[in-house]
Amino acid sequence: MANKNKALRITRPAARLAFLGVMGTLALALSFLEGLLPPMPYLPPGAKPGLSNVATLFTVHKLGCKEAFAIAVLKALFAGATRGVTAGLLSLSGGILSTVVLCLLLRQEKLGLVGVCVICAVCHNAGQLAAACLLTGTVKLVAAAPVLLLFSLAAGIVTGCISRAVLPVLLRLKLSERTS
Repeated sequence: MANKNKALRITRPAARLAFLGVMGTLALALSFLEGLLPPMPYLPPGAKPGLSNVATLFTVHKLGCKEAFAIAVLKALFAGATRGVTAGLLSLSGGILSTVVLCLLLRQEKLGLVGVCVICAVCHNAGQLAAACLLTGTVKLVAAAPVLLLFSLAAGIVTGCISRAVLPVLLRLKLSERTS
């Protein structure tokens, strides 16, 4: 998967920056829309499906891992600005861990997009749970792990199916890098 995607990467600096801005905006818009969803029963407050991770996945394919980390940090800053410092720190911890795993797993062709998205969703929630335990100074929050694991599996499958349907089309787009 990695060698095939290298040919599809955006190379010119201005085009890369513009594309990163579009992906950052898309990630923030999807994150905002997810924030409008009502709380899900039996889940911790703030649990979201993670649809903005489709933008992160696409960014890895078109630009690379460094830019995907920038998207994760941008989403964390947005969470911190709109929902508070704790939400920002939880977003950052989950986002960084899942992006690291995403970058490592995309080199494997065996898992497929759904498998990668499921594992990344589990890692995202694991990172958030670890950060929540550190922030509160208690390990009692680990009791939520089984529920979060089930939610991660469902969210990862949804994100993976959306990615599997949308990503091939987006990757075939010929993004113009010509200057006017």
